[in-house]
Amino acid sequence: MNQILEKALVGETKNELNFEIGDTVKVHYKIVESGKERVQVYEGVVISIANKSHSKTFTVRRISYDIGVERIFPLHSPRIAKIELVRKGSVRRAKLFYLREKKGKSGRIKERKGGQAMVAKDKKRQDEAAKLSQAAKQAETAEATPA
Repeated sequence: MNQILEKALVGETKNELNFEIGDTVKVHYKIVESGKERVQVYEGVVISIANKSHSKTFTVRRISYDIGVERIFPLHSPRIAKIELVRKGSVRRAKLFYLREKKGKSGRIKERKGGQAMVAKDKKRQDEAAKLSQAAKQAETAEATPA
């Protein structure tokens, strides 16, 4: 059964797990409203990652109008346009559920040493991948339309 799933998922674009628990990420999520599709950005701290092969999910927590909001995203969902790393966090736990009880400054996570360099490196890698995919799309359209 897993072999059949892997063969089916070979052609699909996969989101890479370029973040860890404690990192702040921006998830660009596609939303359909009244027949129109738009991208909404959800920024927050990754508090858990559930690793179950192809059904890998991660939970992002953010504070919205003084209320903590958590959202679970499937990593390989076609609705996720991209996952952008904002900052690397320095944590020593696998799950950060203790942040639910914290308020204000006590709920913050320290930034990892060298974290900004890691974020810049990841952003550069994502930009290069986007340029490559855009060039490939342009090449396909040029081949499809005869001159």
